Amino acid sequence: MRFSAFISVLRSVGPVIIGISLGFTLSLLSVNWTEEACYVDGEKGEDVTLGQDGQLKGARKPNSISTVNDVSEEDFEPRIVPYKQVQQSASKKVFRAKYISTELGMRERLFVGVLTSKNSINTLGVAVNRTISHHLDTVVFFTGMRNRKVPHGMFVVSHGDERLIWNMFQTIRYIFDHYINEYDWFYFVQDDAYTEADRIKDLVDHLSMDRELYMGSPEEFIGGEMEGKYCYGGFGYLLSRTLLLRLQPFLENCRNDILSARPDEWLGRCIIDYTTTNCVGKYEGLHYHHYELGKNSDPSKEQSEQFKKALTVHPVSDPEQMYRLHRYFTEIELQKTYDEIAKLQAEIKNVSVVAFEGNRSAQWPVGINPPFEPKSRFEVLKWEYFTEKEIYSCVDGSPKCELRGIDSMDVADVIDIAMGELNKKYKPVLHLKKQQLINGYRRFDPVRGMEYTLDLQLEVVNQKGHSRSITKRVHLVRPLSRIEIIPMPYVTEATRVHIIIPLTLQERSYIDHFLEVFASNAFETNENSILTLLFIYDPVEAQQVNQNDIFASVKTQINTYERKYPTVKIPWISVKTETPSQIKFMDIISKKHPVDTLFFLANVNTNVNSEFLNRCRMNSINNWQVFFPIHFQDYNPDVAYHNQQRPATVDLVKDAGHFDRKSFEEACFYNSDYMATRTRMVADVQENEEILETLDIYDMFVKYSSLHVFRAVEPALHQQYRHQTCNPRLSEDIYHRCVQSNLESLGSRSQLAMLLFEQEQGNST
Repeated sequence: MRFSAFISVLRSVGPVIIGISLGFTLSLLSVNWTEEACYVDGEKGEDVTLGQDGQLKGARKPNSISTVNDVSEEDFEPRIVPYKQVQQSASKKVFRAKYISTELGMRERLFVGVLTSKNSINTLGVAVNRTISHHLDTVVFFTGMRNRKVPHGMFVVSHGDERLIWNMFQTIRYIFDHYINEYDWFYFVQDDAYTEADRIKDLVDHLSMDRELYMGSPEEFIGGEMEGKYCYGGFGYLLSRTLLLRLQPFLENCRNDILSARPDEWLGRCIIDYTTTNCVGKYEGLHYHHYELGKNSDPSKEQSEQFKKALTVHPVSDPEQMYRLHRYFTEIELQKTYDEIAKLQAEIKNVSVVAFEGNRSAQWPVGINPPFEPKSRFEVLKWEYFTEKEIYSCVDGSPKCELRGIDSMDVADVIDIAMGELNKKYKPVLHLKKQQLINGYRRFDPVRGMEYTLDLQLEVVNQKGHSRSITKRVHLVRPLSRIEIIPMPYVTEATRVHIIIPLTLQERSYIDHFLEVFASNAFETNENSILTLLFIYDPVEAQQVNQNDIFASVKTQINTYERKYPTVKIPWISVKTETPSQIKFMDIISKKHPVDTLFFLANVNTNVNSEFLNRCRMNSINNWQVFFPIHFQDYNPDVAYHNQQRPATVDLVKDAGHFDRKSFEEACFYNSDYMATRTRMVADVQENEEILETLDIYDMFVKYSSLHVFRAVEPALHQQYRHQTCNPRLSEDIYHRCVQSNLESLGSRSQLAMLLFEQEQGNST
């Protein structure tokens, strides 16, 4: 009974006891207790508290900062630190290389040095340069004594001495001074050896640049007393940059200590003595193939595999033999390229079988871009129809014209290629002969090139001699080659432009607007240009010039502008002629200017600005190119803005005007180019003096010069509408162009159609 009563009481108060005990336990765990040493003198009493009885006690350090009974403020007196100004050291200037390749330590792969002489540099040296220079980045010719006239396009280093060993030493030292940090490999060869440049490049590309390698044709030293082998100089040898750097400190020792009669042997002994590196003809599976050519041997008759694999061939007796070798090895490399192309085409065909679209995924021809796909009806490329004698798409717009010139050569070449490919496909079972071209189509695809479709009538002859006539359609593509950058001479926008404006009585009314626009665009902006006016009088007007000068008002305006702009001078020239001609005018002006003068021949209706003048400077290249811009011609305002208000400014939109492709009046060219072209006309002018009146400057440059005639639309060259007076004494083509230009400048087709429609409606009512 007592036990059960105890259990019942425990059940009622047990949770209370357990809760109180747990609370005390948790409160004790949350408190930090420390016992620290106490100091009576208070030297280290920052953490000491005093009890009520004044005795030092170990106390609990609370988490919060104590605010009672703290140590006195005297223990916290501030300490003053005197300020000392920091002296700034001079900043070091950071050196940055001009090229990122220099800063990153990047080098070119191969340097080629050709050892030549005074007697052979103009023969074998030139032949070596022509056969390898366009395949390699750097080719330098080393010689003893220099000729007075160095061959064009060759970089020649002359050492000033004909001693062979001295020249070899100077050559290596020149490499150390100028090229050792720019190239990984150095190849030396004599000028009486032919080098297959692409194979040397391929060999170097498979070699590691950190190897000490001396590679060529190994030979024993003369006498056999010295161990090791040197590289025979006739077949050339390859030296790594790492090897040359190791040899560099000992080069002077080699010059003083080593005696030899041959430069290649001297260099070999130097390398072996101070680097213990022997010449090798094979390294890591790569072979230095060479071939010794017999006297009077014909390269085309050499059939040995060693000859076909050769990197160098020696000796070469004359330049003609060098060129024959170059042709032979070029044909070998070209055939290898064709074989690789055929192999790739076969692989593409095999892979296309398992493609999603099957064989349709492989475009024809294999490896050529697919045809251009038009996005609208206006982008569809048109085909030109032709036969063997005629073409039905002419430059002048005629429906049919004779097939001649480059077009005739193109068609004949395509037919020959088609017959060759057909016979290659069907021989020896069948032999095909062309009877005639039934239909021919061609078009230019900007994506892939020129496409042809030919319907050929052929005579087919089998092996038994039986023949029959069939019609065969063939498709051909003349693909576009790889785009190349053509080097152009340097031009600058600082050249002064001499603007020539011919002016006749009929054009006198336009001069006010021209001078006003030109003053704002050139005089006020200090444009680097000179304006010259050419006053053209007929014989009657010239006789009355003292009593009634038709250009007196223009000359007065010139004086007004010269007073308004003191730094500006506007020269003018008076010319008397019955038949105005561009060539006759330029003959007079050309004699009054230096040969390096840049002319811009313009029209009084032309609005000249700085943007166009800069393009005139950039597109006119002395002794290289002349520029004939195509200006934007305004339509007749009575047609373009019929029953509308005319705008203050005209924008380049199709309803406002067009680029006048029939006009050739504007031209940019140098005086020297004009004089040279004019000189070539002398013989024809003596036979027919009227040629000066029937030709313009554009035709003169096209017919009598070898310069590039650059013709392009020029949006910055704007011309107001005017009706040109076409000279019937000019050639038929020039007169026809002038008439056509007047007609096309009236208005657009839609504008002219609306005028006709309104006129017909008015007549009907």
